[in-house]
Amino acid sequence: MRIGSVVVVLWLVIGLVAAAQRDYLNGKVEDCNTAATITVTILAGPLNYVGMNPKISCETPQPSK
Repeated sequence: MRIGSVVVVLWLVIGLVAAAQRDYLNGKVEDCNTAATITVTILAGPLNYVGMNPKISCETPQPSK
């Protein structure tokens, strides 16, 4: 159990470093696309360094008139 926890934490830290290197963490998050891309990049972890460059596009629902 302890080894699994360490692996998960290291995986997420590597993903956080990858997001920081791509300058995703500078500035404010203005839309759903940016937030989703940052999240997926962090979750991808070390896969970012073997060629994975996740990009997500999404739309938030607009209020009815």
